[in-house]
Amino acid sequence: MAKIYKMPQHLADLIAAGEVVERPASVVKELVENSIDAGASSVTVEIRGGGTELIRVTDNGCGMAPEDAENAFLRHATSKLRDERGLEAIGTLGFRGEALAAVSAVARVELTTREQGAAEGTYLALDAGNVTAKRPEGCPDGTTITVRDLFFNTPARLKFMKNDRAEGAAVTAAVLRCALSHPEISLRYIKDGKEECHTPGDGRLDSCIYSTLGRDFAAGLLKAESADGEAQVTGYVSAPSACRGNRSWQIFFLNGRCIKSRLLQAAVEQAYRNVLFTGRFPACVLFITMKLSAVDVNVHPTKAEVRFANEKAAFDGVYWAVKNALAGEERKAELAIPEPVIPANVLQHAAAAPRSDFFKTIPAETYRKAAPQSGAKPYVYGSERANSWANVKDPTNVLYQTKFTMPAAKTAVSDAEETVRVPEARPREEDDFRLVGEALDTYVIVERGESLYLIDKHAAHERVNFDRLKSAEREIAAQLLLTPAVCAVGAEAAEILEENAALLAGFGFEVDRFGPDSVAVRQLPAEVDEKDAGPLMEELAEKLKTGRDIDDIRDGIMASMACKAAIKAGRRSDPQELYGLVRRVLSGEVRYCPHGRPVVMELTKSQLDRGFKRA
Repeated sequence: MAKIYKMPQHLADLIAAGEVVERPASVVKELVENSIDAGASSVTVEIRGGGTELIRVTDNGCGMAPEDAENAFLRHATSKLRDERGLEAIGTLGFRGEALAAVSAVARVELTTREQGAAEGTYLALDAGNVTAKRPEGCPDGTTITVRDLFFNTPARLKFMKNDRAEGAAVTAAVLRCALSHPEISLRYIKDGKEECHTPGDGRLDSCIYSTLGRDFAAGLLKAESADGEAQVTGYVSAPSACRGNRSWQIFFLNGRCIKSRLLQAAVEQAYRNVLFTGRFPACVLFITMKLSAVDVNVHPTKAEVRFANEKAAFDGVYWAVKNALAGEERKAELAIPEPVIPANVLQHAAAAPRSDFFKTIPAETYRKAAPQSGAKPYVYGSERANSWANVKDPTNVLYQTKFTMPAAKTAVSDAEETVRVPEARPREEDDFRLVGEALDTYVIVERGESLYLIDKHAAHERVNFDRLKSAEREIAAQLLLTPAVCAVGAEAAEILEENAALLAGFGFEVDRFGPDSVAVRQLPAEVDEKDAGPLMEELAEKLKTGRDIDDIRDGIMASMACKAAIKAGRRSDPQELYGLVRRVLSGEVRYCPHGRPVVMELTKSQLDRGFKRA
């Protein structure tokens, strides 16, 4: 009995649809790209129920004749490719002739279209790929395609769809990328009856970025440009101070097509080397223009990935565009106008003014570091010292020591300078190592036996924090912010954070939606600095998006919290903190950071002797 047979056409269509139509966002991308290829100057996208209930795309493009309207839904039907020579230089976004066929196979579709200059238009209705109605229809020039009940006939696919918020966020991201790809097109996006975005269509990339990605993102951008070689690059990159917590803000367009490319990501990040803090990623919106024949876009069903004939040319073009933008920013800083110097003869006639630093307040971070060493104890209701001022009166208390200096020559108000001194940390009797010091305010140098140890203090402290959070040895303390921190994280990330607000609350966060692309953070874990709220929200959104299961997501959240609360590299640390870290590392308790990086490097005496030719 034969085991191999030809699949029914309907089954083959459903399988083919799965390659192109992964989720509602895939449908929106394909339909908007068709509108762009049709020469539209205005496109409106409307969705309901995350896109599974309704997707409607309307454009004012060239439209279709009645005979073309039905042919457009046939498999492998296209107006953009005539023969195999066309594959060598593809300049349109949609060319496979599969998008409309794939969408109609798994949904109920309605098409209304009129060719420019025609007396009337055409209405076409399809159900699961079968034409159910066709008639003349009065309508404006252009095309409107309505997709309802996506995956109604493939329940297995529908079961794996995420909730409406998550699917809607993915559609939003797809629409914004389509809008950015063609700033000359005015794109309007309506979600559940509310307008989320409307680009001006004036051809200016900066105004399109402002409309789609927000004011805060646009404010931190530098213009990038490179016209040498085979790849011409234009666009914008983020200033080092405005970089983000993940790579989702790196957007590349090749000949007008939005693509994913590790090669181009590597080029951008290579240009930022030695400029960014660990864990921060540059953001960019870059347009790369190359000869059509130098690029193969026919390597992925959704056309999201491409192959370059000359990868070095593409890499160099992006690298030097970013490098030039950063160099221009450095030149601006060097040319900054210095503060004006007031002549001494003007100062001596000026009225005496009180010093702005006469009274000083100890920062909270300084207090937390100094308090355990000084003997000062916090107020505890009902304790013996609750009403005692001994800790203030104690002349040995370093937190409250004040040194007054009054030069005899001065008759004006005397200067008062408050000093906070941290006593030198002492090793314990049982310690078998010697803390030599810090190198580059990043690595702790320790001598033990016949070896030297270099310890990455940030990575080590990060692991300590992570293990403490995971062991749940105590409840996470939270701080309520006096003024909520508003973080512009992007529409998709904002949706994800809002959806997981209850999960984040268990870690000490209180997060609310604040506009289409932002969240308001009202509460943070006590050990996280308020200025880290924005980067941390971006990281958490990425963890929530990519986590495989709830345990993986929880570990990702705790790793991000541990990183933000850890001792920062590049900052001088308190000796007592360093002694505590060294003990944990040398005991073997801490070996790797939560991300898997080693925290210690050993150099033996024999290695050093060989290096100095003493062996």
